[in-house]
Amino acid sequence: MATDVIVPTLGESITEATLGQWLKQPGEAVKADEPIASLETDKVAVEVNAPTAGVLAEHVASEGDTVEVGRRPWASGSSSRARR
Repeated sequence: MATDVIVPTLGESITEATLGQWLKQPGEAVKADEPIASLETDKVAVEVNAPTAGVLAEHVASEGDTVEVGRRPWASGSSSRARR
């Protein structure tokens, strides 16, 4: 079953962030809570962790893309697939 990775809440007034860097590539195994990407805003920089163990299925957003809080710009997990 797919596990979507959602852009987390980053602060009360922050509605979007820039995908700074992929820390894992498609096809790589990930552990639960392992960082898979970094997000940046003018106020905060955070790492996004895999919610479950599995294999990163695909990158849907590219480094430098703007991603919205609550959206699913990437995927993690054995058969995960995420869309913007």
